[in-house]
Amino acid sequence: MDEKQSLKSVHSPDVQRRKLLKTGTILAGGAALTHPMLAMAQTGPIRVGHLTPMTGFLGALGEYAVQGIKMAVEEINAAGGLLGRQVDLISEDSVNPQTAASKAQRMIERDKVEFLMGEISSASALTIAQVAARNKTMFMSIGARSDTLRGKDCNRYTFHVDIPVTVMVNAAGEALAREGYVKGKRIYTLTSDYVFGHDLSKAAKAFFARNNGTVIGEEVVPTDLTDFSAQLIKIRQARPDLIATNLGGNQVTNFVKQYSEFGMKFPVAGFNLNTADAWAAGEDNLGGIWPTVWHHEIKTPGTQAFVQKFTKKYNRIPENHAWIEYVSMMMLAQAIRETKSVDTERIIKYFESEAQFDILKLRKGYFRSWDHQLMQEAYPFTVKPKGQAKHKQDFLLFGEAVPGANEPLEKLAPPRSENLCKM
Repeated sequence: MDEKQSLKSVHSPDVQRRKLLKTGTILAGGAALTHPMLAMAQTGPIRVGHLTPMTGFLGALGEYAVQGIKMAVEEINAAGGLLGRQVDLISEDSVNPQTAASKAQRMIERDKVEFLMGEISSASALTIAQVAARNKTMFMSIGARSDTLRGKDCNRYTFHVDIPVTVMVNAAGEALAREGYVKGKRIYTLTSDYVFGHDLSKAAKAFFARNNGTVIGEEVVPTDLTDFSAQLIKIRQARPDLIATNLGGNQVTNFVKQYSEFGMKFPVAGFNLNTADAWAAGEDNLGGIWPTVWHHEIKTPGTQAFVQKFTKKYNRIPENHAWIEYVSMMMLAQAIRETKSVDTERIIKYFESEAQFDILKLRKGYFRSWDHQLMQEAYPFTVKPKGQAKHKQDFLLFGEAVPGANEPLEKLAPPRSENLCKM
């Protein structure tokens, strides 16, 4: 066969038909191989990686956090899931910042989670946020409160649910100022030695300075300190007009109990006290004015329904970390339903649109587009007069929501002009 005949035979209809059939078989085989994987991606579970402290000085709060988010996921799945898919929640103890980062990376690489959620420790939240940014995975930082996370350490893959330090200080501080505890007063502070405590101390000192209060001393203590005897002796010698605490987790509980045992009468208040830690302190030991992000007595149908369901399921009243984890999962669910997607970029754009969310309070919340902070109400609280408590968790007296109903939600939050966040 000469060269011309050979070329002719190669391009003959029969040869071309056989090539097409062969190629079609390969393509069909490829489609058969990839189709099940595509189907699995569309119908398999939506995996959510959840990290929170389950041990250590924040462990009691983490227990509420796990219960809150678990209840939300169970409700979502019972209602048919999201986009026809069930939600698979993977909860683990974050332990410390280094372990939290390692577990977050493993959840992304091995468990193929679509989202990261959780945390209470600001130090651990920072390392998780860094992992999220590197892997372009969205992280809902639920319970961490440090201003730094929303400031110079912000990133576009992290959204912040809990109220930041500045809001906590302003919420309790305004109540303290109204009651005459700040202007012209000598104030002694105690501060936990980690990022949250230092942020809290900085904001508190700024508030006192603006309102003509004077900080006469500060004790910076490690997060694992349980015996405050040495600090209490110094406070007794200083004879302040007010003791202001910038402590974290159950350290507040330990401090107010030991303060009561010392028999001192100086007023005590602070800028961080979760309701579980307040309950643990007990009616006879606690006093002063404190801030919180939510409480079980809020008079809305959403909060009352949540409290009833949670109490029935776990046989105890929900604390603010149970609530915040529950509403965080519900906010993510709303975003997935509205965008009809679990794509990170679509979810980020939805949150940045300042869409509103029912967070079981009198006013809805929304994320600010430029620092990803959820705007919401906060509440000051103190202790009821003796004899008014109906049971051992009924001794807290909650004030009206701040900002007030006719004030913008951003009133107490750091303004953009004072924030170092650059996405």
